[in-house]
Amino acid sequence: MKKRILVVDDEPALTRMVKLVLEKSGNYEVRTENQGTMAIPAAREFKPDLIFLDVMMPDMGGDEVSAQLKEDAELAKIPFIFMTAIVTPDEVEETGSNIGGNLFLAKPVKPDQLLATIESTLGGK
Repeated sequence: MKKRILVVDDEPALTRMVKLVLEKSGNYEVRTENQGTMAIPAAREFKPDLIFLDVMMPDMGGDEVSAQLKEDAELAKIPFIFMTAIVTPDEVEETGSNIGGNLFLAKPVKPDQLLATIESTLGGK
């Protein structure tokens, strides 16, 4: 059974690229949203196994979205990974790094790094 991944980023080109890479692998079903405010309703409807969140979005940042996820009993156990342009890919490890205990990937995200991070996060599930 394919794992479900929700990708939330205000850059449509990035969400399209991530969706294409993940679906091409044949292991994932992907839904994208380009507004942070849509992340919670999308998660409730789609029931993802993992959520990718952009840190900085104009309407609602990833930190706010993650806080709401953690407060919702139905969504609190869904792991999430932040994506950010605040740091460069050269500054982080191949399978991501942590900010405040939360995993993050630097933009631009490399396809092999994206897949490796997902596999390490969902590997035991």
